Amino acid sequence: MKRIILKKVVAVILLAPIAFALIGYIVMALWNWLMPEIFDLKLITFWQALGLLLLSKLLFGSVRAKWGGNKYKEKMQQKIDCMTPEERENFKEKMRERCKQWGSSN
Repeated sequence: MKRIILKKVVAVILLAPIAFALIGYIVMALWNWLMPEIFDLKLITFWQALGLLLLSKLLFGSVRAKWGGNKYKEKMQQKIDCMTPEERENFKEKMRERCKQWGSSN
């Protein structure tokens, strides 16, 4: 059992930096391919790409945790569970009407 855990820890320690470097290279390559052509921006280095990756993770990566996305779903599910079948159907119909403006076919 301890051997399996040790192998997983070693694998994570070895593979995490490789994955991070690969993602950084992909960010750099995409930036250098698209951004100078579209927005007339400068080329970036590998380290700048890693910085951009970290910055984007800090700015956008934890939005779901800050806004409590699962809390809303749980609260809504509790409300729906307390409804009678007629109330549920009425609620669904109102939601369909609201969503028609967004092109929903339901």
